[in-house]
Amino acid sequence: MTLSDGTGTAAGLPAQSPPVEPAQTGAAKSPRIGWGGENSENTIRNLVLVGVLVVLIAIGAFTQPQLYSDSTWVWNNILSILQLASVIGVVTVGMTFVIIGGGIDLSVGAIVALAGVWATTVATQSYGAGGMIFTAIVVAVAVGLINGVLISYGKLVPFIATLAMLVAARGLAAEISDKQTQISDSAFINGIAAGKLLGIPLLVYILAVVATIGWVLLNRTTFGRRTIAVGGNVEAARLAGINVKRHTMLLYGLSGLCCGIAAIMLTSQGTSAQAAMANLYELDAIAAAIIGGTLLSGGRGTIVGSMLGVIIFATITNLFAINGLSTEAQNMVKGGIIIAAVLVQQFRFKAVTRFLHRNKT
Repeated sequence: MTLSDGTGTAAGLPAQSPPVEPAQTGAAKSPRIGWGGENSENTIRNLVLVGVLVVLIAIGAFTQPQLYSDSTWVWNNILSILQLASVIGVVTVGMTFVIIGGGIDLSVGAIVALAGVWATTVATQSYGAGGMIFTAIVVAVAVGLINGVLISYGKLVPFIATLAMLVAARGLAAEISDKQTQISDSAFINGIAAGKLLGIPLLVYILAVVATIGWVLLNRTTFGRRTIAVGGNVEAARLAGINVKRHTMLLYGLSGLCCGIAAIMLTSQGTSAQAAMANLYELDAIAAAIIGGTLLSGGRGTIVGSMLGVIIFATITNLFAINGLSTEAQNMVKGGIIIAAVLVQQFRFKAVTRFLHRNKT
C-alpha cells in the first residue's frame, strides 16, 4: 500500500510526479448545456437564432410599414406570435429531451389528439375541469410510457415504435369520438386560452413555466446529465451505472406529459377536441428542436435553442399571414430552413469545434 506523506505527493514516487486523476466516465464528461454555460458554441448558436428573429422582424417592417408603425399593433402581434407558439412549444420541450437522449417521437401529435378526445368525452367531463385535466395527463403519460417500454425493453427502433403509435393513437381517438368533434363544456378549460394576466395570455405563461422547468431539469439535475450521457454514448452511460432502459422509458413518459399539457391548451383554444387535432405537430416539434441546435444523433441540445426555434417558426407563420402569402409557400420556406439547419449542424459547427481545439493545443 502506498502512503501519502501529507504534502500531496505519494510516498515512493518521485517528488515531481503529480497525483494521477481517475478517468472520467462518459457521463462525467458530458458538456454542460445552457445559454451562458461553459459551452460557448451553444451561446453563439442561440445568438444567431436571435439574429434570425431580428431579420424576420425587419422583413415584416419593410413589407408592412403601416402596421409596424403602430406600437399597439406591434405589441398585440408579439403576443399573438407567442400564443401561436405556446402549444407546439410545450410539445417541443418533451421532444427535445427525447432527441437529446438519442431517440425520436413521431407520435406526439397523435398523443395530443388522443388525450384531448379522451378528456372531452361526456363521461370525463362529468367530473369537471379537474377530471378532464387529470385524464389528459394520465392518458398522455401512459401512451408515452408504452412507447418507452416498446423501445427500451422491446428493443424496437424508436422510429418504428412511435410511427406505429401515431397510427394506433389516431385510430383510437377516432374510435372514441366516433369521428366527431367533441365540445368542451368546462368554463375553466375554455377560459385558459381566453384568459390574460397583466395583459399577457395565460397560454404564454404555461409555456414559460414548462420551458423553465425543462431547462432546470436538463441543466441542473442528475436526470438531465443522464439524458445527455445516454444520448452521447449509450455504452459509456451503462458502464457509468446509468439504467439506460429505465431512463429511456422515462424520457418518453416526459414527452407524454408535455403532450397531455398541450392537449388541454389546444382544447381550450378551440373549446373542443377531435381526432384530427395537432396534425403534424411531430414534424414541427422536431424541426424546432433541430433549428435550436439539438443533434438528431443525440447527446446535445438546449431548451433555450428549441424555444427560439419554435418562436422563429411562429414568426414565419405570422409574417406570411400578414402579407397574405400561401401556406404552401410558407411550408417550402420552413423546409428550406430545416435543411439549412441540419447542414449547419453537420459541417459548420463541427469545423468550428475542430478549429478551436487545434488553437487550444
